Amino acid sequence: MCQVEKKEKLKALFELIASIDDPEDCRALFDDLCTVKEIENMAERIFVAKLLLEGKTYNQIMAESDISSATLSRVSRCVQYGNGYSRLLKGK
Repeated sequence: MCQVEKKEKLKALFELIASIDDPEDCRALFDDLCTVKEIENMAERIFVAKLLLEGKTYNQIMAESDISSATLSRVSRCVQYGNGYSRLLKGK
């Protein structure tokens, strides 16, 4: 697949998601796009990111969630150095 074509498809996906105002419409779209397990994994990562932003330790998070230590480490790096979690979840 051509890189330009891939970028255009990704842009269209993100624009569609950003345009959804109703959580139920968003749920319906994700139900169509993803498997149940993929949606559960994304929800778990957001939950864990919130716990990290609250200052919880790795041990506390492992006790409260169903996430692997490798995924917890990846989410932690994204919270610390990424662009999305911290900006979008602070104050929620």
